[in-house]
Amino acid sequence: MERIIKIHLEKLPEGVYLATSDDIQGLVAQGRTVAETLEIARDVARKLIEEQGSPSDKLEAISDSFEYPLIVGA
Repeated sequence: MERIIKIHLEKLPEGVYLATSDDIQGLVAQGRTVAETLEIARDVARKLIEEQGSPSDKLEAISDSFEYPLIVGA
């Protein structure tokens, strides 16, 4: 089952991006781009959920409709 995990992204002074989450303890990911960082964060989240068990009480299930922020460079 797919769940929504809230991710906090931050651009570090070194020019890389850091992703963390209050929803999954221990989730930390770093990448050169936002897309790469999110891809790494997704993999880390999967592994942490497998190790820790499903924190389904904290994670919102994906319904047929949901909001998603689309970032577009102009």
